[in-house]
Amino acid sequence: MSAPFHTFVLSDIHLADAELGHPGSSLWKRYKRPKFFIDQSFKRLLRYLEKEIGDEPAELVLNGDIFDFDSVMRLPKKPEFHISWLESKRGLFPEEKKSRFKMETILADHPVWVNALRQFIQKGHSVVFIIGNHDVELHWPLVQREILKSLRLSEVEESRVRFCEWFYISNQDTAIEHGNQYDDYSVTKNPIHPLIKKGKRIQVRLPFGNIAGRYIMNGMGLFNPHVESSFLMEPKEYIQFLFKYAIKAQPFLLFNWLWGAIVSFWEAMTDGLLPALRDPLFAEQRVQEIAKKANATPEMVRTMNELAVHTAIHNPIKIAQELWLDRFILLLVIAFISFHLYAMIYMISSAPAIWFGLIFALLVPVLIYYSKSIKSNVMEAMEESLKHVPMIAHITKTKRIIFGHTHREQHTMIDQVEVLNTGTWSPAFKDPECKVVMGQACFAWIRAKTAGHDSDRIADLYSWDDPGIRKLT
Repeated sequence: MSAPFHTFVLSDIHLADAELGHPGSSLWKRYKRPKFFIDQSFKRLLRYLEKEIGDEPAELVLNGDIFDFDSVMRLPKKPEFHISWLESKRGLFPEEKKSRFKMETILADHPVWVNALRQFIQKGHSVVFIIGNHDVELHWPLVQREILKSLRLSEVEESRVRFCEWFYISNQDTAIEHGNQYDDYSVTKNPIHPLIKKGKRIQVRLPFGNIAGRYIMNGMGLFNPHVESSFLMEPKEYIQFLFKYAIKAQPFLLFNWLWGAIVSFWEAMTDGLLPALRDPLFAEQRVQEIAKKANATPEMVRTMNELAVHTAIHNPIKIAQELWLDRFILLLVIAFISFHLYAMIYMISSAPAIWFGLIFALLVPVLIYYSKSIKSNVMEAMEESLKHVPMIAHITKTKRIIFGHTHREQHTMIDQVEVLNTGTWSPAFKDPECKVVMGQACFAWIRAKTAGHDSDRIADLYSWDDPGIRKLT
């Protein structure tokens, strides 16, 4: 692809399969209803930008989490592969053929989005897919082929579409990456070699956040996975949520959480211990391929890989705390101690059963005190990318970094490096009714400061207010 005159960057669309309704609950995964799809708005944005730039060449960089494989629950009617009981309840495993089916399902439910992208490419522009944490299954060649197949492009047009493992350098002045490599809950352990062998299955290794999303959030459809504050609450808020929504709409919510948390813990721990699948004879070739697609050097690829944080999967206590399993275990310990104290009292004085309740109530403050002492650092972990800005700029020899991942739009300077975050286009609602919208549809626009392709480029962050744009400062 030739050097673009304009670069547009957006991220975190989270396209998934459509949720057409759930028996007994009109609020179940309401955010996945077609009425909340961004497809038409995305189409209008591309048309707007095409008019703005005229005949000048452009590239559209889709900077990670464009697709949300983790939330796809649909199963094939006539499967060509085995589907386990767990998959039937929480979605298919990240094996190549199963990931291809999920990709086919997503694209079939979003024809307007696909058509808009096709027309953009057919007008001579380029598209770059950067793999994020929720679309890590894009690593599979069959999945990439499914996207190209749905776009129905000519061979020349296909050459203007590329898939980058985790970062991309635009025009030698801007490094673009999703940002999950600096979040220990969402980091892809080895994006150069992302596959593992689990029993007889060969699959993509999933970050902890993906695993928790699959086995917990997919079974708790009243929470919105795109808004952390909708499910990361204080104990008091959980109780209020339980009485307001869950008792009527999902009475077994706590049970779904418990078994989902246990499965998530087990899957995260076992996946984390497995070695990456790699062929030493082709290891260097793999690095060179990644570098070519990213407009980087092999040295940049290896060094950028070393910047990634240590995955939380290797810290069982931290994982248990995020899943609230530590508090559940403490609750069981309190119940166990209460029962044995009651049994001792009963043997002495035949005390009534209410004594067990009194002893239990006296020990509950221990659980409350412990719970208040534990603070989730998911939000802080997502912001870790900013600490790595100077090093990323040094490694990639760029003056500008663009992230996604946090769902928080931003435009700032850090140590003389320009930093942008394009926020989210996801169906992010604070409430199950999907009335309180969180965030705004943003994109970055990088273009020449003055006329001429040799001019330095400037970057601005815009909100797509449909049908116009608004510059964010």
